Amino acid sequence: MSKQRITEVLKTGRILISDGAWGTFLHQKGLQPGECPDEWSLTHPADVESIAAGYIAAGADMIETNSFGANRYKLEHYGLQDKVTAINEAAAGISRRAAGDAHYVIASVGPTGKMLLMGDVTEDELYDCFKEQITALERGGADAVCIETMSDADEARIAIRAAKENTGLEVIATFTFDKIGEGEYRTMMGLTPAETAAVALEAGADIIGANCGNGMERMTDIVGEIHANFPDAFILVHANAGLPELIDNKSVFPETPEITASFVKQLISAGANIIGGCCGTTPAHITAIKMAAEK
Repeated sequence: MSKQRITEVLKTGRILISDGAWGTFLHQKGLQPGECPDEWSLTHPADVESIAAGYIAAGADMIETNSFGANRYKLEHYGLQDKVTAINEAAAGISRRAAGDAHYVIASVGPTGKMLLMGDVTEDELYDCFKEQITALERGGADAVCIETMSDADEARIAIRAAKENTGLEVIATFTFDKIGEGEYRTMMGLTPAETAAVALEAGADIIGANCGNGMERMTDIVGEIHANFPDAFILVHANAGLPELIDNKSVFPETPEITASFVKQLISAGANIIGGCCGTTPAHITAIKMAAEK
């Protein structure tokens, strides 16, 4: 029996819970500095699947894939550009196994690291890059794609178009914002949350939102701005476990699951429809978020 599309579920008013951080757990399992995390979907599939399964056990309705940097330009740094298809199909397949039939697999697609503005790449080259990655993720079993951690509106627009024109996946697009003034948030390229939402929706995104860069408290402001300008849009949030602190030369995210969960009701009131975590969050955070959302 096929599942409902994510947007159909959201139309019922249900709040969906996503997963949390992946990179931290890959390092805990032995990923070394300078090693390609995406390749672990080929070389350490059991370890990758255990991370995905941990989030399902924690109560997530959807899990991402270990494919954030699995585009040809990022993989080129590791000499793996010829393994784009294999890595992405494997990443989606691993999350599909962990998710089973009852949960959603959200394919993670991050920025390429190439700048259109600087002439690093052409629009056609970016389009082909995203098409190659996202179609492989669909073949591997993804239900949707999350084009995430974006700051360049043109890159996001091209990625969304590549997904919409070449797959049947629902498309989520999230940007990362920094707080630059009292109540003002902008991407690295200077865009406000409302401006990024406009770009993503015009390009065809089914769900929009924000990830990384901020904890739950600040995400409430960002979601509020998006919702005020686009009240009918579905909004996803993947928040960090607070703002990182440098302790013993390591970045530590200070929010406990209880602190993170304390902001969930505010986030829902601001307009969030899907809530999960990013850097520093764990299965315990996801369980706490789910419990808070259901109260």
